[in-house]
Amino acid sequence: MYIFGYLRASTNDQNAKRAQDTLKNFVHDKGCRIAGWYIENESGASLQRPELLRLLEDAAIGDAIIIEQIDRLSRLDEQSWFKLKEMLYKKELKVISLDLPTSHIAFAPQITDEFTSSMIKAINNMMMDMLAAISRKDYQDRRRRQAEGIKKALEEGKYLGRRADLDLHEKIYQLRVINKLSISDTAKLTNVSNRTVIRVAKKLASDRSIE
Repeated sequence: MYIFGYLRASTNDQNAKRAQDTLKNFVHDKGCRIAGWYIENESGASLQRPELLRLLEDAAIGDAIIIEQIDRLSRLDEQSWFKLKEMLYKKELKVISLDLPTSHIAFAPQITDEFTSSMIKAINNMMMDMLAAISRKDYQDRRRRQAEGIKKALEEGKYLGRRADLDLHEKIYQLRVINKLSISDTAKLTNVSNRTVIRVAKKLASDRSIE
């Protein structure tokens, strides 16, 4: 069984690699290692995620996927979640999630008793469904609150759109452009993705060369 790490963040301003060391240490403590990483900045509410689909394509029968939380794998609606589960089932892929203790049974010796094995799988699948539903509701609630907040601000004439984090952008500029740190080191120090470092540093360097 190969174990593949899947890491996801919703936006380019978020660091998708944040939990990488946590997953690596967890697997190492179980006496195993992670064979490969699939990392992306995509919404969990969509099944059209290039790295997730690539993982599903690369994995062989009986392999495992490890994630930090179920919401990293899914904030999908019911139909899309069912489709993803079918894709996992087709290759008999195990999903190991740090927030789902019943999924950690994948590291245990194979259970030979058919009834016990079936019961554990049923409980684990039920818990996965529950956590996926909670993740979806959390996503919908946040979207609703955001829309309500924007609507209220518009009515009061206060909505100015999303403002960039100027302090964060300045820190990225200072580290990357002025102090010549590498892209990866700057990303780690500011807790953003490599793509965000490149975008912000390039924009501010360009803007300030014109001034």
